[in-house]
Amino acid sequence: MEDQDFESIVTSHWGGGGARPPFQRAHSSPPLALICSSQYMRLESDGHLRLHQWSDDENQWLESDVMEISRHCDDSRRPCWSNGEYMMSGDCAYPKVCGEYGICTNGQCTCPHESNTNSNYFKPVDDRKANLGCKPLNPISCQDMQHHELLMLTDVSYFDNSHAVVNLTNRNDCKQACLKKCSCRAVMFRYGQNDSNGECFWVTKVFSLQSIKPEAAHYNSTAYLKVHLSPSRRYNSTAYSNSSSAPTPNKRKVILAITVPTTSILVLLLIVAILYLQRKRKYEDSDEDSEFDNLSSGMPLRFSFEKLRECTKGFSQKLGGGGFGSVFEGKLDEERVAVKRLEGARQGKKEFLAEVETIGSIEHINLIKLIGFCVEKSQRLLVYEYMSRGSLDRWIYNCHNNAPFDWCTRCRIILDIAKGLCYLHEGCRRKIAHLDIKPQNILLDENFSAKVADFGLSKLIDRDQSKVVTMMRGTPGYLAPEWLTSQITEKVDVYSFGVVILEIISGRKSIDHSRPEENVHIIYLLQEKARNNQWIDLIENNSDDMVSRQEEVIQMMKLAMWCLQNDSSHRPSMSTVIKVLEGTISVEADIIQSFLNANSAMSVQDKPYPYSVREASILSGPR
Repeated sequence: MEDQDFESIVTSHWGGGGARPPFQRAHSSPPLALICSSQYMRLESDGHLRLHQWSDDENQWLESDVMEISRHCDDSRRPCWSNGEYMMSGDCAYPKVCGEYGICTNGQCTCPHESNTNSNYFKPVDDRKANLGCKPLNPISCQDMQHHELLMLTDVSYFDNSHAVVNLTNRNDCKQACLKKCSCRAVMFRYGQNDSNGECFWVTKVFSLQSIKPEAAHYNSTAYLKVHLSPSRRYNSTAYSNSSSAPTPNKRKVILAITVPTTSILVLLLIVAILYLQRKRKYEDSDEDSEFDNLSSGMPLRFSFEKLRECTKGFSQKLGGGGFGSVFEGKLDEERVAVKRLEGARQGKKEFLAEVETIGSIEHINLIKLIGFCVEKSQRLLVYEYMSRGSLDRWIYNCHNNAPFDWCTRCRIILDIAKGLCYLHEGCRRKIAHLDIKPQNILLDENFSAKVADFGLSKLIDRDQSKVVTMMRGTPGYLAPEWLTSQITEKVDVYSFGVVILEIISGRKSIDHSRPEENVHIIYLLQEKARNNQWIDLIENNSDDMVSRQEEVIQMMKLAMWCLQNDSSHRPSMSTVIKVLEGTISVEADIIQSFLNANSAMSVQDKPYPYSVREASILSGPR
């Protein structure tokens, strides 16, 4: 080894028991500078951190890759190998495994190129060494931003997204934000089922990229690399559209000979297709009633679309929206109802009816009752009981319009929500995770009794299945940290419930960008106030009732801390939450200390602007 290759050397002595890792390379003698050391680590220029250990038995230096080992450690207190088996994950997650702009696919390096075309915007730094990376054919110029474009790379992500701080937005806004900022060299857009709501983050210096398989990663990812169009490419893109020479008579004959028969055939095919679709639709309509004859007697009432349009006066009085649809006020047999019209529903009829049957079978005093449904062609509607006081957010965020709740009312609402969630998690034949608990989905009746609403995002979980894999969904500000891994349980509802408790006490939103930067996130604010014993600062300003009963309020905040544990296994079940609220058990002190020492995962929450991944030289700093 030569000294100029060293980027960092850390000397240490191997300690502890357990099997040694398998070592990959050997040196016949140690470097003179380290002759007295039995072990040292070296950070290579390609990002690999390698451990070198002198073996007396073999009289040589042995080498292993520390970064590959630590990537798979489940317990940071012991080495990540057992029984001599070394756990490998491949090199694609290293920052410069394929150099700048290089794409790593199963350990192979390639340069980015436009799909289905021969256009090239990048070339290898060295044709014989693909791992040295790629460089743009035309360097990015901030003086000529109107000629910047984004090269789209489907199923490509950055070498490591785990520490990226993201902005939740749609695909187009994500791209435009990068094009408007010259320092942005690339942008990564990651989403679940719908690209209208995904994660966006910038990259100001492009290291290695990696190909992904969406079905294995449980998310979709598209990389957009900023490129600068050359003058010739700009000319070609405009010249082609402007160049149209007049056809000669012979050419006209050829064109007519081709277009007339082709057009006739297309028109004929179109007529046949229309007749086929009409016949098929007529058959489906006649068969629809026979399908409903087989429904179980426990199903909610079935309504026609015309009936629901009539009872809502043409869907004219909108109560609210969200959760894949809009809600309208209606009246059925002199009874007020809330009609939810689902938008973008991809379910087939059988799947929709199965979900309706499941939701309709759930009856609890703290859950909104499903009265009926409609399924006609592409129309999917649900009919719920009407709640006269509307949603909880109208009462806790707008206290200048409504009198603030007294403490007893707040406690009763919190207990009602807990009982509703407890029934979903523990009272049903199959556990149901709501996945979108927030004040907008908590409805109040005339007596301010709370009911959990909107099962549009709910997910059924078998009782013998501890986790269910699903795409990221829900609302920023209420998302538990485990959403980043897509391994979720009903404990994500417990986390969201903890956020709602804080909102009910403080009278503010979980994420409020109108406040000073240090007070934007309510969870960070709770940590700060609790550390400084300034609990009273979180109480809603104009609630003298809560100030006079601050000890009870502080106990409620401690319950919220328990629900907001980063590790889902440390959060209480909703039945345990009810016991705390009823005073039969209390929150333990070590739970509080664990919350104060934790770093809340704000990367899954909303941010006011996109962040880029930091340079490698900064990654070793505080997190």
